[in-house]
Amino acid sequence: MKPCPNKLSCGKNPVIRSGRYYRKSESRWIQRFHCKFCGAHFSSATGTLEFKQHKRRENLPLMRLLVSGVSMRRSAFILKIDRRTVDRKLLYLAKKARLRHSELLLQLKNKVTSLEFDDLITSEHTKMKPLTVSIAVDATKRTILSAKVGRIPAFGLLADRSRRKYGPRDNDHTKTLKAMFEEMSFTIAPTALVQSDEHPRYPEFVSRYLPGREYLRHLGGRGSVAGQGELKKKRFDPIFILNHSCAMLRANLNRLIRKTWCTTKKMERLQMHVDIFIDFYNRIYLPSRA
Repeated sequence: MKPCPNKLSCGKNPVIRSGRYYRKSESRWIQRFHCKFCGAHFSSATGTLEFKQHKRRENLPLMRLLVSGVSMRRSAFILKIDRRTVDRKLLYLAKKARLRHSELLLQLKNKVTSLEFDDLITSEHTKMKPLTVSIAVDATKRTILSAKVGRIPAFGLLADRSRRKYGPRDNDHTKTLKAMFEEMSFTIAPTALVQSDEHPRYPEFVSRYLPGREYLRHLGGRGSVAGQGELKKKRFDPIFILNHSCAMLRANLNRLIRKTWCTTKKMERLQMHVDIFIDFYNRIYLPSRA
């Protein structure tokens, strides 16, 4: 029996069934309820993230398309819906994915025995406006524990051109690393092994959020053609699980594929897209491969 939405004022929630209605959007009957204490009428759909949605049938197919290398516009074309509907559903799918991921992390408290983390570099609109995606992975179960997106200044040959055309750019790398560790550090066991490449900023965060854990740093390598450049040309890659997860992200999120015309226009939407992929990868893809 679903409790009354006004549970703070309704005491023991004296709720009774009060008929039902047929919802055309997914061809099913929805139970109605009535609170005898406050007189409220509500249904089993009240308070859910899908409340007032008219195209519930498209939620699962859309999620599968978005995490399979299909662009948002092509997803709208395949499902025969408006692209603005896809844009709105991206927000809904991301919110639901974050809730599921939070529940998963609570189940993994102090259970992760091998952690690998690093950063994936992409861009918004142009390579002169790069983004970083800080990623942490359970190297034993292959579960993606966290991925946070942030802006970074252009570097290399494009640095001067970027400053001249777009001006100074914020560096959010510290914020993304902090957000990543704060989200998943409680899942790391006290005896866990932590591994990363030799980025100079990493030891500071490991010592702050994961004190006492064994920490190994490895020399990076040149990227291979396979895996969108994320897999390395090494005979043995000590952080292969992390690099393979980054390759999966690039291969399955259209906006992360190298040499593509589907680029990210808003950093926030990239974060939503990544959150949806993490939920799909951990909840659906990995169990199917077991």
